[in-house]
Amino acid sequence: MSEETAGRRRRISGAGTGPSGESGAADDPSRESLWRPLRLLQQSMDTEIARVYAERRIEGLKPSFVRELLRLHACGPMTITALAESVGRTHSALSQKVAAMRAAGWVETVPGDDARSKKVALTDQARGAIGRLAAEWRATEAALAEIEAEVPYPLSRVVTDIERALERKSFHDRIAEKLAEDPAWE
Repeated sequence: MSEETAGRRRRISGAGTGPSGESGAADDPSRESLWRPLRLLQQSMDTEIARVYAERRIEGLKPSFVRELLRLHACGPMTITALAESVGRTHSALSQKVAAMRAAGWVETVPGDDARSKKVALTDQARGAIGRLAAEWRATEAALAEIEAEVPYPLSRVVTDIERALERKSFHDRIAEKLAEDPAWE
């Protein structure tokens, strides 16, 4: 790793300084993070997408809601279980997201196929915005493709390469091996 890259990583992760700029404890492993720059990048990009919504006066919409809203538009009302499966999320995680989308006015629950079940459905507000949300999705995907063409090693390739590495040895197994070498884990 170049000195410039290492310095940038330290600045991004906050390594070496405490909340008010003082030197941090040398034994604080949270001062270094290979994940933090990626999380900050995604957060920054989501903030930019939210700005696009704000410019169109689309209120109360989080970028993280759009996939599920588009799926509900394409497939119609779905149970939380079916919606979770269709977007590759756990029931628990999607249940929390549906609660947030309901509170923001984007979805509602409607009776299911029998008296005991409920389905998640788009509200009038969501149906009125769905064309713009689909347009934003397409524009975002096109902008990401443009960015990937500008960089020497596209993120989609990074993800594929990491997935292949994890097929060879799981993340769990890699962590467990490192912990077996660390006396503090005992």
